[in-house]
Amino acid sequence: MNQILISEKLYITPELRKKKKIYKIDFFISVFLVCILFSYYIYAEYDKNKNEAISQEILSNMEFEDSLADDTTIKFSDNAIVVILNTENPYEVVYSHQVEEENQNDVSPRNKYVTDSGQEYYECAVVNIPSIGVNYPILNTTTDELLKISPCYFWGPKPNEVGNYCIVGHNYRNSKFFSKVPKLENGAIIELTDLTGRTIKYSVYDKYLVDPSDVSCTSQRTNGGKEITLITCTNDSSQRVIVKAKEI
Repeated sequence: MNQILISEKLYITPELRKKKKIYKIDFFISVFLVCILFSYYIYAEYDKNKNEAISQEILSNMEFEDSLADDTTIKFSDNAIVVILNTENPYEVVYSHQVEEENQNDVSPRNKYVTDSGQEYYECAVVNIPSIGVNYPILNTTTDELLKISPCYFWGPKPNEVGNYCIVGHNYRNSKFFSKVPKLENGAIIELTDLTGRTIKYSVYDKYLVDPSDVSCTSQRTNGGKEITLITCTNDSSQRVIVKAKEI
């Protein structure tokens, strides 16, 4: 009977107390880490929404010329795009890669902006894909900072000119930027509006995956036609989705 009345505290050994203390510490650490992760998620979403707002503000501020620009794409300068005719196909053009960054997209921007780090940028076109709700300004060059604001010009001629106009955008796995581009199917329409106000429609004809180091999709061999290439990441950035479209 006396054994039954003995307090259970007598059976709590120092080892058991140590384990309970460790469990409490682990619990508080887990709660702290969950709070940190949740705070990071909240901040990341806030940052995305803020940059989305900047992108839409740029779009609303864009102005277009009333007249169409000259379609000529040949520039006789060491730093400008050079057109080389293929001897087997005189209508096939190749753009020289010996082009300085500031001349790769020779346009006349109406507005210039500055990032938090001091980088200047401007809009050079608008990409609209009605089927997936994409409508964004295209920024004039590609950097990690600018990709958080809007899709960016990556390579190729001026917007709506002969050649392959390449655009890169983030895939946030939601409705922002190029998140829904991997869902595009052949026949989907992509509209590109340049700074003259000229809009050309392009029809998707191919979609495939490549490794991040594969830039063959930027080739300018279009047989004299106008094409668009959309580039975004997938599979946790281990691959890139390439969507190809040509003028219709």
